Formats: sequence, structure tokens, C-alpha cells
Amino acid sequence: QVQLVESGGGLVQAGGSLRLSCAVSGRTFSSYAMGWFRQAPGKERQFVAATSRTGLSTHYTDSVKGRFTISRDNARNMVYLQMNSLKPEDTAVYYCAAGRTINYGYSVKVVDEYDYWGQGTQVTVSS
Repeated sequence: QVQLVESGGGLVQAGGSLRLSCAVSGRTFSSYAMGWFRQAPGKERQFVAATSRTGLSTHYTDSVKGRFTISRDNARNMVYLQMNSLKPEDTAVYYCAAGRTINYGYSVKVVDEYDYWGQGTQVTVSS
């Protein structure tokens, strides 16, 4: 059983920053592509960012490019999402996800392509 635990969410003013962390259990962390998704009330869960198994490749949804950075530390089984210049529209529950078979391309954006999910952490950005 693989468990993912997100942390680092909270309340921040527009223009501020937060860093989300995701701790992943198990011995096979480096075999997973990792992604961050978010879900606002009444909305579908949407792709935010993803990183390859080595961390050398990253993907972002257009609305966060230049503001968010995804990274991973395979030695510590950790994935991070650094969020800068936050906007009220970034408000959502943020979820960490791991995928066994995801490769570079469209599939990194697809919820159903991921195998394991965390419980989510709330990010609220005030104006």
C-alpha cells in the first residue's frame, strides 16, 4: 500500500507564497511520475503540475506557468510544489498523486492515469 500525505497548505494573501509538500511511503518512489492537482468547490479536479521519475522533466498548466515550481527529492520520498505570486483563483484543495505508467505527454494531465492519491491540503488565497 502506497500512502501520500500532503502538507503546507493554509491561508495567504494574494501575491504571497506557499510551499506544499507530499511525503510518499514505500520503496518504489523513484518509479512514479508525480503530479499535483487541485479542486475548487463545485469544480472538477484539475491538473496543476507534474514531474518525471527523475525530476528532469516538468509540466504545468498554463495558468500557473512562471509562478509554480514542482520538484522532487527521491532520496527523501518527497515532492514539492512551490507556489509564488498566488491569486485568489488558486484557492482549492491541492492533491498529490503518483502514477506508475505515466510518461511524458498528455497523460500527465489526466486524473484517471494516476494510481495513488493523498488526502489533500487546503490552499486559500485572499484578496
